[in-house]
Amino acid sequence: MDHKAAIVDAFTEKPFSGNPAGVVYLGGDPFPEEAICIKAAAELRFSETAFIRKLTETEYAVRFFTPVCEAALCGHATVAAFSFLRDKRICGLGDMLVRTKSGDIRVTVERGCVWLDMAEARTLSALDKDTAAGLYRAFGLNERESVNGLVPKIVSVGLMDIMLPVEPDELARAEQDEAAVSDLSRRLNVTGVHMFALSNDGFTAHCRNFAPLYGIPEECATGTSNGALYHYLNGYGLVSPSPARFIQGESMGRPSVITARLENGTVRVGGPAAIVMEGSIGI
Repeated sequence: MDHKAAIVDAFTEKPFSGNPAGVVYLGGDPFPEEAICIKAAAELRFSETAFIRKLTETEYAVRFFTPVCEAALCGHATVAAFSFLRDKRICGLGDMLVRTKSGDIRVTVERGCVWLDMAEARTLSALDKDTAAGLYRAFGLNERESVNGLVPKIVSVGLMDIMLPVEPDELARAEQDEAAVSDLSRRLNVTGVHMFALSNDGFTAHCRNFAPLYGIPEECATGTSNGALYHYLNGYGLVSPSPARFIQGESMGRPSVITARLENGTVRVGGPAAIVMEGSIGI
């Protein structure tokens, strides 16, 4: 059966920038078998592909697939998906109830931006001294326990990631040992590592994201990870109540700007998106 499909660059207004995602719109049809969705995601060759079912005018079910497995939630693919639905006039503006494997979330569709709720923000644990040292070592950086008082921690807003502070000069020169980072991610049951350096150049922080355990050596924009970073920095009193702007993907030649804010106690992330290509996919 043929379904609408698109390639959409999220967290940018310019095509061929930001973070590309696959989008497959199923209408009211059921989700294909998991193995078929994974194969379709692998065929599209992006880090995530969103499969969308329309339940009502303001209610949708979305599942996210990498080329190797299903992900419970994906921020940039959500921004891509609902930007596509808006631009194709499949959905209108306003709040949408979106059912995901990570739980039900609110997505707000605006003319130039899509915002989504993160799941409950939780700081789960700080890394112990040896684990932190091993993580820095896995990126070819000097071993330490903290950077300017910021300690590596596991944070969740639906997906668990390690927030890894570094100095600005270290961000660009960090080189990942994928096997070591995958092993650590598996052992700590996290999706990956969100490396960041605080800045005062109009962005709250410059970031890089690594999830080799899930077949993603590096990601140029991650909504959930930056939502987690907002919560992490809020815990240190460094962001709230102001919105934060994070830039990611510079090292990959695809700069992406993710905005995060706190709204009625809930962390939200958002940004624009640009449709690059559209057509149909037979699944």
